[in-house]
Amino acid sequence: MANLNESLARLLEGDGALCAAIVDANSGMLLAKAGSGVDLELAAAGNTEVVRAKMKTMKSLNLNDTIEDILITLGKQYHIIRPVASKPGLFIYLVLDKGRSNLALARRMVQDVESSLTL
Repeated sequence: MANLNESLARLLEGDGALCAAIVDANSGMLLAKAGSGVDLELAAAGNTEVVRAKMKTMKSLNLNDTIEDILITLGKQYHIIRPVASKPGLFIYLVLDKGRSNLALARRMVQDVESSLTL
């Protein structure tokens, strides 16, 4: 089981990883952050709205399911948002350089980190 800083350090070991954070989706506040390239405080607040909107839409559609991850693909970056199943209200946020990363491996790494996260 890994703590927040160890988890973020592990995420940044992946090819093309720029920065990562653990975010409280109830408040939009950062619990931990690492790396550079994106204003993580602003990204935490903005991506909190993304998570809330998706959950609201799922509820409206009566989807009895959970979000594994949300992928946002930009011209030069991938942004992965993964809710922490064991701690509702938290999510992992990872930003990758699109040209230097392997999306499948990055998603798997985020999944592994999420499953070993301790708070």
